[in-house]
Amino acid sequence: MASKDSNKSTLFVGGLDEQVTPQVLHAAFIPFGDITQIEIPSDPTSNAPHRGFGFVEFDLAVDAQAALDNMHLSELFGRTIKVNLAKPGKGGPGGLRSGPEKAIWADEDWLKENVMGDDSHLTSSAPDQDS
Repeated sequence: MASKDSNKSTLFVGGLDEQVTPQVLHAAFIPFGDITQIEIPSDPTSNAPHRGFGFVEFDLAVDAQAALDNMHLSELFGRTIKVNLAKPGKGGPGGLRSGPEKAIWADEDWLKENVMGDDSHLTSSAPDQDS
């Protein structure tokens, strides 16, 4: 369902407690309509299970709007969540991002040029002592 209106059927849900899982989000949002995808991006830089936000994509934009109207500033696991229409992004269906953009240092060419390039400044001028 990758149409122009798919971003209107995808909600950003922020302020999630660490205990919130895709199953919890599904249970919280299913009363408003058929859900096609739920994504909660992980946080590789910490021990937290996720980054505190997620995306819920509905089959119909009208269902997403009903969920937004009813769930924005509601409480989930003791925290007030913020629900908004997701902004279009690069990647998966409905504008959901398929993962973080590739970091420049993850590019082998960038590493060769900027890190592993001329490393003569890293070696000492002392002769090898292999004998």
